[in-house]
Amino acid sequence: MTAWPLHIVLYQPEIPQNTGNIGRTCVAVGAKLWLVQPLGFQLDDRRLQRAGLDYWKHLDYQIVADWSALLREMRGDTRYWLFTKRAPATFWDATFARGDALVFGSESRGLPHRLLDDSEARPIRIPQHSAVRSLNLASAVAAGAYEAARQIGGFSGQE
Repeated sequence: MTAWPLHIVLYQPEIPQNTGNIGRTCVAVGAKLWLVQPLGFQLDDRRLQRAGLDYWKHLDYQIVADWSALLREMRGDTRYWLFTKRAPATFWDATFARGDALVFGSESRGLPHRLLDDSEARPIRIPQHSAVRSLNLASAVAAGAYEAARQIGGFSGQE
């Protein structure tokens, strides 16, 4: 399932505006968006649609019931980069490749420890000033997606 140059995975997102903005970012960089349930909103939420503007119709996305379902659907050689503020390595230390998945946790809880403790996990963080607890989810996804795009040489359809 590596036809897409990049996959963005939102693990149990809660805020529709963030997901709408992330959908727009996915369209901009040519990534597929994966939403791992439960979601904190309905897909017909007007806040989601407004944040995604008219780009939502161009977005390739898939909703999966849980982490196990995601792994089954994405099968193959997909590598998972788990974004967490607790990681020792930064996303600048990562070497991204086509077909990788960037995984982000929910706005209030982040990623569960059971995912981060997996032997296959590749935890990374976005460096930030110590006065900031965390970045907005949509901002974090944009930073990660564009760094991955830079490393893999961009995406088809770019200007």
